[in-house]
This record gives sequence, structure tokens and C-alpha cells, in this order.
Amino acid sequence: MKPETYRQILAQSQQLATAEEVEAALDRMAQAIRRDLAHRNPLVLCIMTGALVPAGLLLPRLDFPLQLDYLHATRYRGTRGGTLRWEHRPTEAVRGRQVLLLDDILDEGITLWAAVEACRADGAARVYSAVLVEKERERKAPVLADYVGLRIPDRYVFGYGLDYEGYFRNAAGIYAIPEARES
Repeated sequence: MKPETYRQILAQSQQLATAEEVEAALDRMAQAIRRDLAHRNPLVLCIMTGALVPAGLLLPRLDFPLQLDYLHATRYRGTRGGTLRWEHRPTEAVRGRQVLLLDDILDEGITLWAAVEACRADGAARVYSAVLVEKERERKAPVLADYVGLRIPDRYVFGYGLDYEGYFRNAAGIYAIPEARES
């Protein structure tokens, strides 16, 4: 993406949450996760690539014993919402464990639902899920997140790990792209 296009998209986008609001949401999520998982020695699985930023910001707030790994299930190989493909699935690591899945967004729910079901199939004792952002919309999959940072309208969003065309994951805040670009 050309720098001028990047700046134009950012300037035309609507900020739905400031950096301060996102950080406060991460604090609330961490408090709830600590309450439920501090004594369970969980395995935390970062769902790549979107959850990389939220996980990096949330983990230092979780001041209890945990292990970290990742899984990579993607539907977005340069397009929007294709068939789910597993890039990395830590099958053996989850067996008998309390698992916390961290994802950037709960949108249609297909990826998070597949990750929860995969952990259950691989023998996890219990699976929890946390998302930085949950869109206010109907889901295509029967999944709810246990921990939600922010609820936002059903718009195409970016920032704090969420991307638009592979860019803007580093934006300080949650932004909705201009409606003319959403289609």
C-alpha cells in the first residue's frame, strides 16, 4: 500500500475506540481472567495473526502461572472469509489442560468456534475464549466469548491487531474503515 493511500484511509476512518479505551478494556479482561484462571495453570493459545498484539498486551497483566503457545487457523488468505485452513494446531499441548484461546475479534465466529472445537477434540479439560473486540451481529457459528474487551457495531475494523488488507494492525485505537471501502 502506498503511504498516501495509507494516510488517506486512516484519515477517513471513524475511530470507534481510543487507545485509552482499548487499554481499559484489556485491564477489565485481565481482571476477569485472573479471577477465573489464576489457580488453574492454563495453557494460553494466541490465535495468529490477529491476536498477536492483544496477547502481547494482555499477557503481562496476567500475573499468575501460565504457559503460552499459538494456533494458526485462517480463512483470510488475501480474501475475505474463505475456507478454514489449519497452519498450526498444538494438539498434544492441550490434552488435559485448561485452555484460554485469545483472539482479536469475534465476527462471524467460524474461526473461534473451530478453535474451541479443535481443543475439545484434542482433549482439553476446559476451553475458555477471550476476544479484544466482539461485533454486534449474528454469528454463523454457535460460539460466545467468555471474555470480551469491547463491543462494536458491525463494521469492517482495524487496529490493535486487526487488519485492513494486511495493514493497520499497529493502529493505536479501533477504527472502522470508510463505508465506501467496506464492500
